[in-house]
Amino acid sequence: MASYQVAVAEEKIDLLKKKLSFATFPDELEDAAWDYGAPLQDVKRLTKYWEQGFDWRAQEAKLNSFPNYHKGIRVDGFPELDIHYLYQPSDSPDAIPLIFVHGWPGSYLEVSKMLSALKQSNKGVSFHVVAPSLPNFGWSEGPKKQDFGLKQYAETCHRLMQSLGYEKYVTQGGDWGFYITRCMGLLYPESIPASHTNMLRALQPTWTGNPLLALQHAVQPYTERDRKGLERSKWFAEEGSGYRLEQSTKPQTLGYSLTDSPVGLLAWMLEKLHDWTDAYPWTDDEILTWVSIYYFSTAGPAASLRIYYEAIHPREAGAVTRDQTQQWIPKVKLGLLHAPRELTVVPLTWGRTLGPVVHESVQRKGGHFFAWECPDALVQDLRTMFGKGGPCYKAVRTGVTKL
Repeated sequence: MASYQVAVAEEKIDLLKKKLSFATFPDELEDAAWDYGAPLQDVKRLTKYWEQGFDWRAQEAKLNSFPNYHKGIRVDGFPELDIHYLYQPSDSPDAIPLIFVHGWPGSYLEVSKMLSALKQSNKGVSFHVVAPSLPNFGWSEGPKKQDFGLKQYAETCHRLMQSLGYEKYVTQGGDWGFYITRCMGLLYPESIPASHTNMLRALQPTWTGNPLLALQHAVQPYTERDRKGLERSKWFAEEGSGYRLEQSTKPQTLGYSLTDSPVGLLAWMLEKLHDWTDAYPWTDDEILTWVSIYYFSTAGPAASLRIYYEAIHPREAGAVTRDQTQQWIPKVKLGLLHAPRELTVVPLTWGRTLGPVVHESVQRKGGHFFAWECPDALVQDLRTMFGKGGPCYKAVRTGVTKL
C-alpha cells in the first residue's frame, strides 16, 4: 500500500485551456431549456469559467487532502492494474470494513462528504472506508484488452479488500456500483454478509419466481409514491437513456468526441448531473471538478464508457450478466434505500425480489448521486442497518486495521 498524489501535468492544463479558448458552439432553439439537452448559455458559461477562472490546482489540493493510496491488483486473465483508492480506517474497535463503489459519471469523490461521519462511532458502529477509482475511471489504470466485464470489476474490488486484510466486509453502491456489488455478492457470498444500495434495478415479481411477492403486488394497489416512481422510470426509459444505448454499442466512436473536445465532455456530463439529481444546487466548481476528473483521468474519458459495452456483451465462460445481478441472490442480506428521483423508482415489492431484504428506507428527497446530494441521510441509513438494534449489527468485526 503506497500513498497517492493527484498531480496533473502543467502541459495538460495548458492544453485544456487552449482547446477551451477555440471552442465553437451550436445554435439553440428559443425556450428549449433542458428539453433538448444541456442549454447553450450554461455550457458557454462553464466553458469560459473552466478556461479563465476555474482553479484546478486548488481542487487538486482538496483531492489530495483525502487519504489517497494505490496498489497493483491482478484479476484472472489480465495484467496487473494500478488501482487508486481512498482508504480511511476507523480508530474504533466496533468498525466494519465497507467498500464504496461508484458508477458513471461519478467517481470515488462521491464518498468524500461522508468520510468524517463514517469514521466516528455512532449507534455502536463505525466504518473502515475503502473507495476505489474503478478500473478505467479516475486515477486507476484500465485494461487494454476486451472482456473486462462485471466479473472483473467485482474481482478487482474483492481482491483490493483482501489485500487490505479484510476477508469479510460489507458493500455500498449505486449506478454501476449496484451491478458490481451485486456481482460481488454472487461471486463472494462468504466474504460479504450484507450489502446496501441506493439504486435499485429490479423487476416486477412473478408467480413462478416470487409467488408471495407476486401475491402482495397483485392485491396491494399502487401508492402515490409508486405511481410517481413509475412515471420517473418511464421518463428515464423514453427520454433519458439515449446515452446508454450509444455507450453500450459504440463506445469507441463516442470516445473520440469526449477525449478531443473538453466542451463535448462537459455537455455530455452536465446533462446527467442536472437531470439525474433532485434539484441539487450544483456549483460551477463542483461541476468542473467532476468533469475534470474524467478529462484528466489516467485511462482517459473514453475508457470509462467501456463498462457499458462489456456488461451487455459478455463473451467469456462464466461471465456475470446484468440480468443475473437483478435476480434473487440468496446469501447476502440487503439494505435498500429508495430515493424519489433515482433513474428508476420501483414499488417496494419489486426491490424485495433481489434477495433477503432486512432493511428498507423510503427517502423524501434525493436522486441518482445520493451520497453527494444527501450524505447525512446515507450515513444515517448505514448506521441504522449496521448499528445497535439494526438487522446487521455486528455483521463484521475486525477492530482497528493492522495495515
